[in-house]
Amino acid sequence: MATNSHIEWTDATWNPVTGCTKVSPGCKYCYAERLSKRLKAMGQANYRNGFKLSLQPQMLELPLRWKTPKRIFVNSMSDLFHESVPTDYINQVFDVMGRADWHQYQVLTKRSERVLKLSKKLKWAPQIWMGVSVEKEEYSNRIDDLRDCAAHVKFLSLEPLLGPLRALNLQGIHWAIVGGESGPGARPVDPEWVSEIRDQCVKADVPFFFKQWGGVQKKKTGRMLEGRTWDEMPVDAELIIL
Repeated sequence: MATNSHIEWTDATWNPVTGCTKVSPGCKYCYAERLSKRLKAMGQANYRNGFKLSLQPQMLELPLRWKTPKRIFVNSMSDLFHESVPTDYINQVFDVMGRADWHQYQVLTKRSERVLKLSKKLKWAPQIWMGVSVEKEEYSNRIDDLRDCAAHVKFLSLEPLLGPLRALNLQGIHWAIVGGESGPGARPVDPEWVSEIRDQCVKADVPFFFKQWGGVQKKKTGRMLEGRTWDEMPVDAELIIL
């Protein structure tokens, strides 16, 4: 689970927290919730509580044991900034990310207000990327919170994209990922929404990564946008990962 990832924009996942609660429409068909239930049924110890938020302190130092540099998605099965995760524990996660500085870390949240609240108390090493998920226009305030935090690299996950984002403020943003929803119950994405975001990124010189069209069978729909794949990364992404 923690070593390799099939997510197109990362190399590995690391879950010092598991489980979450839903906060906005993008959470409706949460893949982590489905996977947690499956892992619990399989007897995986870290998922004995299913999708109930649980700290996993035994996983804290895992990146220190990975000697080959990786791009690591932090808490793919949870949200580090969930209100039930103690501030002290968040600091412990940041401490590990600071010590294992040969990796890059991609931290993603829907709870941007807590990121901003804690920002001055956290040690933002250059290898820690901070991102927010925005699925619809009414949640674009998360981008403002992200912009005001102290992270060195700031990115957007516009996935699952559930509506147009025609007036993105990309000032101070270093990367944008876009994707349609996938899996059971997947809601459709309009190609025009994707193209509009791509055009805004090109105009603002923000690297654009198109992850997938999604759908119930995402492999069939693929990830080509207007005849090509878009795999752009932040400008410093290759400084550590060779």
